[in-house]
Amino acid sequence: MERVDFADLQIFLTVLRCRSFKLAGIERGLSSSAVSHAIRRLETRLGARLLNRTSRAVSSTALGQDLAEKLAGGFDAIAAALETLNAPGRGSFGVLRLNVFADAAHQLIAPALPEFATQCPQVRLTIVVEDRPVDITAGGFDAGMRYGHLVPEDMVAVPLTGPQRWIVAGSPDYLRRRGTPQTPADLAGHHCIQLLLGDNAHFRWEFAGPDGTYSLSVPGLITLKDTATSISAAKAGIGLTYVLESRIKQELAEGTLVSTLPAHAAHGDPFNIYYSSRRYVHPALRELVNIIRTGNGLQPLPAIPSVTLQE
Repeated sequence: MERVDFADLQIFLTVLRCRSFKLAGIERGLSSSAVSHAIRRLETRLGARLLNRTSRAVSSTALGQDLAEKLAGGFDAIAAALETLNAPGRGSFGVLRLNVFADAAHQLIAPALPEFATQCPQVRLTIVVEDRPVDITAGGFDAGMRYGHLVPEDMVAVPLTGPQRWIVAGSPDYLRRRGTPQTPADLAGHHCIQLLLGDNAHFRWEFAGPDGTYSLSVPGLITLKDTATSISAAKAGIGLTYVLESRIKQELAEGTLVSTLPAHAAHGDPFNIYYSSRRYVHPALRELVNIIRTGNGLQPLPAIPSVTLQE
């Protein structure tokens, strides 16, 4: 008999519990077709039919029910072994490697580090900051942090924040000299500081309109590849910057930057942490996730989920 993928066995148990391919797919963060393919692959390798399928429901065959009862005990034992393991890789030991966007590092990781260091003093935490798409599995990372729409579909995603508000901001001196834009169309007469993404594409300036969010091409002589530098340039009066409102909270409070076009501010995806459902998840990751979620007004999680969460 061919070797059976443990992930297929977990999908089988989920289908049996949900009595639905669609619901099992939602729980595991997979499409219905991917779930169906996993079940067919498992049945082919075992040489036996495990599920009865009708247009209305899914049920187990006698063999499928017997297999499910035996598997449940095995997976429970695996989970218990991981929870009680007192060795490197346990929650208070080992290495945790993350790949994160620069804004996430500044807004989420940095404020969480003091409490994380207290709760997990012997965990060696490595943070690699990259504003480009990264295959975290191939790169040897335990998890990544990106905006929700940038998380690969085959990953489990957990929101760390609520929706993020994007604004156009400039220094008081710049606004005195150039005037304050009243509508996004007014940006055509301004100096706009452009931002490059990791793949060298220009970051889109998006605004809220009566028919939803829309993108606008804005003029600018200066293009940067770092949010922090674009904020510094805006504070120096060089032009307007398009940035997360939460990223410049201190500058707004101090008055070194002023928010413009508030009625047109768009809300983007929350920051998500994401990881593979097929790999062991370091227990210290839950501690970090909960520190960040609590600090951003979200409820802590009792355990790291195996499916994508929606807030």
